[in-house]
Amino acid sequence: MSTNGRITAVTPERAIAGGEIEIHFEDLRLEPGNEPSCFANGIECEVRAASSKRILAIVSESVDDSTSIIQLESASGDSNGLVISTGKLLANEMHIVANPAIDPKDGSLILTRSGSRGQQLSNTLYRLETDGYLDELPVEVLNPTGIAFGPTGTMYVTNRAEGTVARIDRGEAAIVVASDLGIATGIAFAPDGAMFVGDRSGTIYRVFEDGGKETFAVIEPSVAAFHIAFAPDGRLFVSSPGFASHDFIYAVDADGHVERYVRGLGRPQGLAFDRGGNLYVAACYKGRHGVVKIDGRTRLIEHFVAGNNVVGLCFTRNGEMIVATNDSAYSMNLGIYGTLL
Repeated sequence: MSTNGRITAVTPERAIAGGEIEIHFEDLRLEPGNEPSCFANGIECEVRAASSKRILAIVSESVDDSTSIIQLESASGDSNGLVISTGKLLANEMHIVANPAIDPKDGSLILTRSGSRGQQLSNTLYRLETDGYLDELPVEVLNPTGIAFGPTGTMYVTNRAEGTVARIDRGEAAIVVASDLGIATGIAFAPDGAMFVGDRSGTIYRVFEDGGKETFAVIEPSVAAFHIAFAPDGRLFVSSPGFASHDFIYAVDADGHVERYVRGLGRPQGLAFDRGGNLYVAACYKGRHGVVKIDGRTRLIEHFVAGNNVVGLCFTRNGEMIVATNDSAYSMNLGIYGTLL
């Protein structure tokens, strides 16, 4: 039997830079005081913990490929390699506080440099073209938070400092279309085209075309935001991050009735659905950070993508998952298609 050891599994099988992966192995000869090293595509990754059967390692910030070969090195030699999906860096030096969004007209990615509440930055909205060109949008929006595209392809942005929603006309002008929405954070459009906005103080509003509003549902306040998304079945799903490690994801039916859909996530934030009805949430689960997947039929939770400081996600028309941290955005070629494209 070889003493080089054999990697039997890596969990999760997907990670962005800074994500913690768990590497299971057998037949690796360990020596006291000489822990094995971990590499992703030949780049050394920090080993956080090691035992006789598994290693916890952090994917290096230098890893920037769509796939990576994970390999262990010990005093007895190199192990086999196991392939996982990894993220390619698209943009950094952002300040993202919710889901980014895909423009349905051309597939470009909209990102924010939001700033702290009440802080006015010179540039706050960015468009990442499909060819990789990052362009500043010449429009001023204080603390842009949630981004969504309406039924006609027009972009709308929430402003949590002023409690408003603005329509972005041709990327050049921000026209306020609704106000007095509390600490406006999440935004989503229902299948019938109606706009919904989440006020982290505890209210989900239905917003009408004339700017009027009504209370659609009331949920416990959040310390950060109300992130919202519509499921394929028409229900509105809400994450409301708190300080506990057992926060809920809520589902709200067409009558505004609130159901506690799943429990057990730490600081759940941005969320998105695939076409099969599975829900993906930026959250911590059982101490593991990144993106979790909640099965649409069984409600079972799976740690799906390893990542640190993940705040949001979305899907492109090419089946890529965009994973957003508080300062960067990564693309992962996973073959998953969202509901909005």
